[in-house]
Amino acid sequence: MTGLRLLFSASAVSLALTLPAQALNVAVSDFRLANGMEVVVIPDHRAPVVTHMVWYRVGAADEQSGKSGLAHFFEHLMFKGTPKHPEGEFNRIVQVNGGDDNAFTGADYTAYFQRVAANRLDAMMALEADRMQNLSLSDEVVNTERNVVLEERRQTTENDPSRLLAEQMSAALYTAHPYGRPVVGWMSEVSKLTGQDAIDFYRAHYTPANAILVVAGDVTPDEVKRLAEKNYGNLKNTFTPTARLRTPEPEPVAARRVAMVDSRAATPSFSRAYLAVSETSDPGLQSEALSVLAEVLGGGSQGRLYKELVVKQKIAAQAGAWYSGSGMDSDTFAVAAAPANNASLTDLEKAIDAEIARIAQDGPTAEEVEKARQRIIDANVYTLDSQFELARQFGAGLAVGLSIDAIKGWDERIARVTADDVKAAAQATLKPERSVTGTLAPKSAN
Repeated sequence: MTGLRLLFSASAVSLALTLPAQALNVAVSDFRLANGMEVVVIPDHRAPVVTHMVWYRVGAADEQSGKSGLAHFFEHLMFKGTPKHPEGEFNRIVQVNGGDDNAFTGADYTAYFQRVAANRLDAMMALEADRMQNLSLSDEVVNTERNVVLEERRQTTENDPSRLLAEQMSAALYTAHPYGRPVVGWMSEVSKLTGQDAIDFYRAHYTPANAILVVAGDVTPDEVKRLAEKNYGNLKNTFTPTARLRTPEPEPVAARRVAMVDSRAATPSFSRAYLAVSETSDPGLQSEALSVLAEVLGGGSQGRLYKELVVKQKIAAQAGAWYSGSGMDSDTFAVAAAPANNASLTDLEKAIDAEIARIAQDGPTAEEVEKARQRIIDANVYTLDSQFELARQFGAGLAVGLSIDAIKGWDERIARVTADDVKAAAQATLKPERSVTGTLAPKSAN
């Protein structure tokens, strides 16, 4: 979770990319090496290509208080080389083998991946296994890369009013839980991270028993098992993973507001985020019902908010809703709109409040639910066309504690959601005290 995703251009895409894998004909094998490393194999023989991912069960929410951004900072440092493969060699070897590689950090996990020809899988495993335990970190390397991360924060967050607002809203939404800290970290804390911080983090979280290997592509389970045992099987654990303890978020008691004025903002915008259950934390169907609710309210031109605010009232240029249910502990339901035709942010808020009150009181129609369910499942089918997405969905789900059966069965649970389920989810989640309302306006706006 990199902050509240409140940009309209990303809303529809975000929904598709955060859905767990659909249980059509996805054959998944799962086993563990003797050292505890979990291995997942997803055969996909459409092309002689493979996606190799290593996921660590550690993210921004697992950082020590006062050291925000350390998980993301360490992701950068993992590319700085080992005695066997000095800095730059990792990327060079991947490129020489015709592949590409990268990494990403979230609130609950950190992942590293390569996409290469299937017959290069052995080489990729050897590279990842090497840096899992043999990373070289000099003070010079750490100090240089810390400056890179600080500049990344300036470019991606400090210079973007929308991201700054989202960051402030996250901090207001989570008053105690570490989800309130940005993945990239607070500037004041990132600037003080040291080489010892990085080494301590490495030793505390990077070990086979805390990792998940996901391989999707033109492979067989037996082949992956043989290569995994060869490359990862002989690695020794440097620690025994324990339960991931986070400060629980207390039950919200008051609505919060964040009003931001920034001359760099091109247009005003309104957004609201609600504290919501996640798929992992929800024992029933509330998470799936929230996915359907987000589609009913904000499913593009078919959503209630678009029809009411953009088409009927003509007070918004854009309007939508989204739900992210992929967090380990909790997650976010959000609505947002941008004004049009000289409408004010107050006008937008009143109209959105009316739609929220209406769906919480009356619920959606059976037809709305049926269409929303089908659009969600259809969108997920398209994601399965991507080998990378197959690997990403299973890796992300397992990293937050979902089982393979739960990941594969998500679409079946979506299909069971009823109008009453959606109404109950709306009533439980869309409460003022569970919300943070954010407004962004240029200095010239009223």
